[in-house]
Amino acid sequence: APGAPEAKLFVCVAEAVQGLEWHAARVATPAAGAVSTFSGVTRDSFEGKGVERLEYEAYVPMAEAKLREIALGCISRGGLRVAISHRLGVVPVGEASVLIAVSSAHRGEGLDAVHWAIDELKRRVPIWKKEVYADGSTWKENAQQRRDEMGDS
Repeated sequence: APGAPEAKLFVCVAEAVQGLEWHAARVATPAAGAVSTFSGVTRDSFEGKGVERLEYEAYVPMAEAKLREIALGCISRGGLRVAISHRLGVVPVGEASVLIAVSSAHRGEGLDAVHWAIDELKRRVPIWKKEVYADGSTWKENAQQRRDEMGDS
């Protein structure tokens, strides 16, 4: 049904995803007084090491299912419509790997939902990140490692 929560969300995990403006337009609705967004971008350094690129892998069906759960959580927190995408493959410095947009009646609900969504994505979604450094070394993490570090089971 058009008013059902599933009709109000979009999630994608793929090598090519739409940009932030597309995500913002996807969640726009006349009922929204705010569209809040987040763009997670590859930076050029991490803990003093030069970063060349990030590489992402995922089990796409489970990753998209977890993103749907997170998007529904944004709606339960006052979001009207939600769009979340995560890139796979190589993401060079300066390019976005994760994009989130939430429309809401007021800015507070939208900003809170976006903040909650990125934290939950990093904690729960089975996406593995490999950082490739300028000196040739690499570092890799996954959602389970993050849960272990946070003391979750």
